[in-house]
Amino acid sequence: MLPSFILPQWNKEASYIGLCFLIDILLWHLKFPSAFEIIEKEDVFKTVPCPAFLLFDNAAYLADMSFELPCNCKPEEVTAVVWYFQKNMGSKKAKILTDFNGTVLVDATHIRSSSDMLLRFSIRMFNLIVFRAQVEDTGHYMCGTRQGDYFYGYDVDVQSSQKITVTFEDQEQHPQKDQIEQYFSVFTTFWEWTKCDRCGVRGEQRRIGLCYLKSNYLFTRYYKTIPDVTSCGSAAVPKLFKKAIMMRNSEVVIRSCMVKCPKCPTKNPKFSLSNIISKLGRKRWSPEVPIQLYTHPIGYGLIISCPGARPEQAVAWDKEKIRYYRTQYLIGVNRTMRIYIDHGNHLNIRFVQLEDRGIYYCWLDGQLIAGFRLAVTFKTSRSRSLSDPETIYALNIIFTSYVFITILFVAIHCCRFSYFLFRCC
Repeated sequence: MLPSFILPQWNKEASYIGLCFLIDILLWHLKFPSAFEIIEKEDVFKTVPCPAFLLFDNAAYLADMSFELPCNCKPEEVTAVVWYFQKNMGSKKAKILTDFNGTVLVDATHIRSSSDMLLRFSIRMFNLIVFRAQVEDTGHYMCGTRQGDYFYGYDVDVQSSQKITVTFEDQEQHPQKDQIEQYFSVFTTFWEWTKCDRCGVRGEQRRIGLCYLKSNYLFTRYYKTIPDVTSCGSAAVPKLFKKAIMMRNSEVVIRSCMVKCPKCPTKNPKFSLSNIISKLGRKRWSPEVPIQLYTHPIGYGLIISCPGARPEQAVAWDKEKIRYYRTQYLIGVNRTMRIYIDHGNHLNIRFVQLEDRGIYYCWLDGQLIAGFRLAVTFKTSRSRSLSDPETIYALNIIFTSYVFITILFVAIHCCRFSYFLFRCC
């Protein structure tokens, strides 16, 4: 406790300090009156005016990718927008992608590339979402009203992935060289490298490259992020230029990588011995991921998708001790492959056989996330059709063999005829 003669002096000093503190707070409020006010977020549609003349933003994507087109401007009184699709500019036909209320919602997990066009589009918060875009989706997308008033437009170029050029850096391969012509030049613009698709073991990385063109003769109605540069499939490119760049394909570069797996949290040492004893009876180690059972008939094709994966992400596939690397199992590397990985990161099996039974594991961005236990059966009630992939593959093999035998037969008879003609002469 303080002595009695110090208490009055201490109370006087404390009162003086408190009075100064209150004066500082009052001066702060007078100087900054809105320091504690809650400011509402400004509406983007009030700050971004719509252009008087409709322009189109250029955007390029690879087939099977999903993307979103925002409606960057609209009048304040408009509460619902309608998206229109027009293949060629100037055409009187425009397709309405959703209903007039913008309430069509689609689950992307149930959409395939062969689905109807209207099923792959959705409006959410005035923005258009496109699932599994295809080459035929290339065209003009316009945000407007039911009465046909347009506010904002996009020039979307969806480039094909079927004739894509694949480059393996480990094999000292190089991307395509720039194509320089008199009035334009064509080059490839690469995206960033994906994450390593596996951890703890050797993995792979991908880098997608899209075709772009630079010229001073592009149409001025199309907006370009970089002056005089647009994608090869854009409507801003004159028709004479498109004929010269038809053989230019999009690219994908693949290289090896190696990253460490994230460390698992340390467990209680009390249960370490019991865990070791419990694992001694197991025949083989299996990752702790959810495993789904699937039964498929023998002799039919099968396509396995990684849950929640997009084509632009890093996806890898393993079957127990077998690792499917793209340097060996990527589509197009070998035409006789029965098991391959397409550019949409799906694992394809042309004809399911008995040795295909087992557990297939899926990696997503370097983490093991799911497993599929495949069981093969002999019984099937489904009849084959000409549209089945395995039927088309078998017909191609038969037709190729028939053509080869016919050419060989004709060549042998021509040789015999030439031999007898030479003897007679």
